[in-house]
Amino acid sequence: MTTERNYAVVLEADPSDGGFCVFVPALPEIATQGDSEAEALDNAKDAIREALRFRQENGMELPPSDTAEVRQVAVSVSAA
Repeated sequence: MTTERNYAVVLEADPSDGGFCVFVPALPEIATQGDSEAEALDNAKDAIREALRFRQENGMELPPSDTAEVRQVAVSVSAA
């Protein structure tokens, strides 16, 4: 039986090479990247599938689907 799970990802532009990095808070072992946003997200899907498969094969608990969203907040900082 197959079930679908949803995981929040953090997508960050990488100014050093113009690509994107992706992190998965529910699966801290995952860090991946891609030349484009779409490629980085596809790589994240593949990495999530592999991480979940590894956890299942090794009797580890799978994190539940999450509904977390990353938001940005602006703060003012005094000049040093």
